[in-house]
Amino acid sequence: MNTRTWDYIALALIIIGAINWGLIGFFQFDLIASLFGGMESWISRVIYGIVGISGIYSLTLFGRVAENNSNS
Repeated sequence: MNTRTWDYIALALIIIGAINWGLIGFFQFDLIASLFGGMESWISRVIYGIVGISGIYSLTLFGRVAENNSNS
């Protein structure tokens, strides 16, 4: 997979995480936990971890955006 594919995957997971946090903040409803058996469920923890890794990966976008702006 090329970098652009990883960027889209990370962006999709970050959006899922942001929607989940919005639901928690506004309605006290954790969509991931309710779909996958609570926060103690191993699958929920894996999903939370993958979303977190996607957020860390997205930090690399700052460098690439800055690089693209300097080349223009």
